Amino acid sequence: MKKLLFAAVMALSIFTAGAQSKMGYINTDELISTMPEAAKAQTELQEFQAGLGQQYQDLSAELNAKDSAFVKDSVKLSASMKEIKRKELIELYQRVQNYQQTSQEEYQAKANAKIAPIREKALNAISAVAKENGYAYIFNEDNLLVKPSGDNILQLVKNKLGIKDSAKPVSKPAASGVKKP
Repeated sequence: MKKLLFAAVMALSIFTAGAQSKMGYINTDELISTMPEAAKAQTELQEFQAGLGQQYQDLSAELNAKDSAFVKDSVKLSASMKEIKRKELIELYQRVQNYQQTSQEEYQAKANAKIAPIREKALNAISAVAKENGYAYIFNEDNLLVKPSGDNILQLVKNKLGIKDSAKPVSKPAASGVKKP
């Protein structure tokens, strides 16, 4: 009898403890897109991307000019000079190809460096709001199929960060570092 009573008390305490755990959710992408830091980071990333694109265009223009000059002047060149010019063109072509790859990597690294502190600030605010409001669990909204609107803490976190509702979301920057001509 004591064992049965003990089991009933344990089951009741588990249900009571489970009922006290509040769960909420938030769309972190939406939160981050409304943060003023995100707009500044996006502007800087767009400028960086434009610079990378301009360098790519300059390299491509140089390649096209040298290629045209080679085709035009190849009749006048000796076989050894043709071979030298051909090698130069191949090297320049490889530089252009490598530039595309490295510029995409540079852009991605810069984007990660710009976004990481913003994401960290958002996550710290989410944790603080969760603690202040007694939430034991906060899920990212993207992972939920069913969600009650009352448990969305987005507005609470925006208030914590001082973001007004009129703040317009910042669209996500392009994934590629260089736009091809």
